[in-house]
Amino acid sequence: MQKSTYISMTDALRARPVLARGVSLANKVITDAVYVAYPCLLVWLAYAVATGAAGAAGMLLRAALVPGISFVLVTVLRKVINAPRPYEVFDAAPVIPKDTRGNSFPSRHAFSIFVIAMTFCACCPLAWAGPVMLAAGVLLAVIRVVSGVHFPCDVVVGALLGMLAGFVGLWIL
Repeated sequence: MQKSTYISMTDALRARPVLARGVSLANKVITDAVYVAYPCLLVWLAYAVATGAAGAAGMLLRAALVPGISFVLVTVLRKVINAPRPYEVFDAAPVIPKDTRGNSFPSRHAFSIFVIAMTFCACCPLAWAGPVMLAAGVLLAVIRVVSGVHFPCDVVVGALLGMLAGFVGLWIL
């Protein structure tokens, strides 16, 4: 991404304060909804274990460990790479208030929503929950880029790593 692209993208949002607030709100709502839904899934799986549902104990274990362990690994990877964020590189304020330095690649927001979406796809009897969360992940990734807190490669790699971790951990292992 070039500086001119970044500046025009964030300036276009800032020129429309209602839209800028909407983008910030959507970022918060999507993030919070996922972080509420995931523990609810774990509670539902724990209930399934308590009521003796076949295979529920193994699924609960995978549903807790796969996102948890992979989140830690992605966090370590980000620290090692320590890539700067667009607002650092281009010396311009992001639309979403943020002052974190580095740790941009891969996007942990994108990673988290996609690994949790994969967990829903593997565990949830509501067939729509996983795909809805995947769609929300795409929206969140776009929001993180247009608001200036991540480069496109940050969110793409975060999403791919999240789906890969979910697929390997939940279906292959």
